[in-house]
Amino acid sequence: MRFFPLLLLILSTLSCSKTIEVEPPSESMYFPPNTSTTWETASVSSVGWNQNAVQPLKDFLIQKNTKSFMVLVNGRIVMEEYFNGHNSTATWEWNSAGKTLVATTTGIAQQEGLLNINNKVSDYLGTSWTSMPLPKENMIMVKNLLSMTAGNDDTKQYMIKANLTYVADAGTRWAYSNIFQKLTDVVAQASNKNFETYFNDKLKNKIGMDGFWNFGTIFTIYHSTTRSMARFGLLALNKGKWDKEQIINEAFFNESTTTSQNINPSYGYLWWLNGKTSYMIPSEQTVYQGSLVPNAPADMYAAMGANDQRIYVVPSKKMVVIRMGDAADPTNPNFAVSGFDNELWGKIKAVTN
Repeated sequence: MRFFPLLLLILSTLSCSKTIEVEPPSESMYFPPNTSTTWETASVSSVGWNQNAVQPLKDFLIQKNTKSFMVLVNGRIVMEEYFNGHNSTATWEWNSAGKTLVATTTGIAQQEGLLNINNKVSDYLGTSWTSMPLPKENMIMVKNLLSMTAGNDDTKQYMIKANLTYVADAGTRWAYSNIFQKLTDVVAQASNKNFETYFNDKLKNKIGMDGFWNFGTIFTIYHSTTRSMARFGLLALNKGKWDKEQIINEAFFNESTTTSQNINPSYGYLWWLNGKTSYMIPSEQTVYQGSLVPNAPADMYAAMGANDQRIYVVPSKKMVVIRMGDAADPTNPNFAVSGFDNELWGKIKAVTN
């Protein structure tokens, strides 16, 4: 058999060559294409989750007035559920979860050299944009709008000049309010573009989102499909990177998801942060001890909106969770944080652990 020495030579060569390990597709990060409805999926069993706990989670979501629920792992859809007549093409409001879109757009404007968050807001909006004494107004930096520390009266939600009155020096009091809306004016003035136009060009279109803004004197709200909310969550999971493009620089994104002031450690730049020693909630000045959502992973950060609109991002699990719908408890509507978060994460833990 004359081919035998040749076979030995081939085997010897292969045994001496370097082994090339190919990362399993399910473990690599996936980004859905911007111009297609295609989105890769992974089964509950393939990610090692407990299939028996899935139905109790769905039952809970229905009971709590959920319209849509989605879970991504490494960018792939593991769960995508629609309830109460909602579907994949229907839009729904983000409410204050959309604040994170504004924070990200502000960061993009800064990286383009159009603004600096350490500058006074009046540098962009002119003086007397509030009803505060001028020395107090001049203390308000763009960063204070991002961190909810502008010192304005948080009981007045209509963002008209007459309601922007002084309560405390900027940076000395954390109080949740709609003053973040002024960031859209700052970006518009700095970019010399309508905010929505700038947002569409620099963020929305870059990651293939749909949706639109509804601007009002009391609320500025984004509306989109569930998958578009998930796209933004995936961008957040990857610290501002979408596939091969860094949409918002990682340094700013890390800053956004780190404690932004020493009053409420569970708040970044319009992002809520889990795993801190204490937290505050909207409409109160009470400091609560412990983690924001005890049942959730400590490294989770979240976009939270009224009536329990949610984007949960968990880097340690490479996971994004989306919830849209009506208030989980209609008798106790909320601006952002609610007891629903901890209940929901109890159900999610039963599936994922």
